[in-house]
Formats: sequence, C-alpha cells, structure tokens
Amino acid sequence: MTGSTPAPFTADDYRARMERAAHAAGDAGLAGLLVAPGPDLVWLTGYAPTAVTERLTLLVLAPGRDPVLVVPTLEAPDAAKAAGAPVLTLRDWTDGKDPYAVTAALLDARGRFGVSDNAWAMHLLGLQKALPDSSYASLTEALPMLRAVKDAAELELMAAAGAAADATFEEIRKVPFAGRKESDVGADLAELLRRFGHSQVDFTIVASGPNGANPHHEVGDRVIRRGDMVVLDFGGLKDGYGSDTSRTVHVGEPTDEERRVHDLVREAQEAGFRAVRPGVACQEVDRAARAVIADAGYGEHFIHRTGHGIGVTTHEPPYMIEGEEQPLVPGMCFSVEPGVYLPGRFGVRIEDIVTVTEDGGRRLNDTTREMVIVE
Repeated sequence: MTGSTPAPFTADDYRARMERAAHAAGDAGLAGLLVAPGPDLVWLTGYAPTAVTERLTLLVLAPGRDPVLVVPTLEAPDAAKAAGAPVLTLRDWTDGKDPYAVTAALLDARGRFGVSDNAWAMHLLGLQKALPDSSYASLTEALPMLRAVKDAAELELMAAAGAAADATFEEIRKVPFAGRKESDVGADLAELLRRFGHSQVDFTIVASGPNGANPHHEVGDRVIRRGDMVVLDFGGLKDGYGSDTSRTVHVGEPTDEERRVHDLVREAQEAGFRAVRPGVACQEVDRAARAVIADAGYGEHFIHRTGHGIGVTTHEPPYMIEGEEQPLVPGMCFSVEPGVYLPGRFGVRIEDIVTVTEDGGRRLNDTTREMVIVE
C-alpha cells in the first residue's frame, strides 16, 4: 500500500477520526497513541509513505492536543499531500539528527502509550531509551475496536468491494477447472479481482480435492481432476477497503456425502448470519455456526474461528470466536465462514462479509451459497 488512500475522504473526516482515536486513548488510560506507517496511519490520515524504510515516521495523538506527524525531511513533501495533512502538524527531522529526541519532546515522559502493531522494534526501543520512564501497549490490545465500526461512506466502499468479489466468482465459475493446475485458477482469480476494480490482491486460495482439508492451502501445482471438491477463497482491497469471500465448487457431479457436507456448512453459515444483531457478543456468532456442525457429528472438523473483522485490511478485529465478549455494534463488518475439513479427502467453506445493522445483519456478498458445478 503506497501513496494516499484513494477513498473519498476529506480532511474533516480524518480530523474526526484522529479526535475520536485520541479520545478513546484517554478513556483507555493512555497518554496517547503512536502510529507507524501501515493501515492505522492510512485510516487516520490518508498517508502511506511511498517507501517504508528504517527512517522513523510516527503519528502522535494525545487527548486535548493537536495531532503531529513526525516524518523524515526528505518525505515531508509527500506527507504534505495526504488528504489529512491540512489538519496535521508536520514535524520533520533530517538525516544525522536523532528522531527519537524529536518525538520524545512531544510525549509525556512518564506516559503509557498505545503503539500500532506494525511499528518497528528498533523505533520502539529508541523511544524507550529516550523516555526510560514511559511504557507501551499494542494498539490492538489497548483499542481493538478503533477501526471496527464503519461510517456510511466506509460501508459503501465495503459493499462495492463485496460486489466486485461477487462478480469475480460469477466469472470464475465459467472457466475450465478439470485438467488445470490450482495455480492457473488462482491466476484467473487474481486477474478477475483486478478487472473488477481491486488495486491489491491479498490471497487466492484454490484448494482442490484433499488440499481442501487445509484451510490456508492457497494454490499449488496439483492438477484439478473431475470429481474434486474445490475451495475458493479470495479477496483484497478495492478503493482502500477489503473483500473476502469463499465458495466451494465441485468439478462434475458430487457424491451424496459431498452434497451432505456442503449443505451442512451452508446451514451453519446461515445460522451464524442469523445470530448477528446489535448487542450480541461476537462469540455467539461462532457458537451458532459451530453448533450446527457439532450437532451433525463434524465438530472436530471445524478447526478455525467463524469470522474476522475486515476494513482497510482483510483481517482485523473483531473476531467471531469463543471467549470474545465484545458486543456487536451497527457498522461493524466481519466474515461468517464456517467450514468442515476431512483430512486426506476434501473440505468445504462458505464465507460472506456481513455488516451489523440496527436490527440484524446485512450480507455484502450475494452469490449463491448452493453447490456450484464447474467443468
């Protein structure tokens, strides 16, 4: 991810996000937030350095104070072009100077700060050396819901990304599968995602036959055969926001058992979706989907969480998993993707992105969840 995000947000949008983040930091007992290049910085400011290097770039947010972006001098012109730059103070430092001293002057020497998870260890250690009485917590641990609730403009972008992924599936089901390598179909998926507007392809899982029992198989050199079940899971970023969908297709006519397992996963996915409503704990979505599979005797073969959040990255909080008591809030977006994986034989996964509404949930993927037969 390079340059400014193409999403249609204004400086005022970024100002509101930074103010909300600083306020949330104060509520969490933090002296502020330190945000390195990555998805959090893009979401808060619209800025992504053209090259992430060892030179320190850091957004400093603190309750009641103006936001400051510490940048290397040679990158300051690019930072000044970011959509959120008009509501930021840029503090640049030149090569040969100590960037940690520049940053330390902006911080409470005894404060506890939330740090974005992708900050470099060398930068955190440099700040700790400059401020030995300071302490730090990961941003995901301290403010896991920071980006979780999407506003109306973000939801439109999420819906458009979902529609592009749906269009990709409608086209991929038309291509030949039998006699081609998984990697060939994976390349088709990537090309289709880009054709339908994705600027970034994050994954193209094509798991045929026994490979389908590995949820993260991705693609390989196995030649797809007639009689194979094939798990397709693909997604990426369109206009700065993520898509992620899974469908399981069959090459030629399936067996009765394959149909039965596919129908079971479809029922579990529907149960997980129907559990979505405001105030319900995330774990209840997992429980609803998992109960269907467990009651049918396949519980040991559902080996991952039911879902993950999605937004400016394709995997982020919240997570639909046992023990996650975070209540669902309108505007949250996450996957509902139960699966059954039979080692050495085949796997089935069905996944939609869902957003929480005022009275339930809305799917952002609309392709059929029935079994699709491909050639």
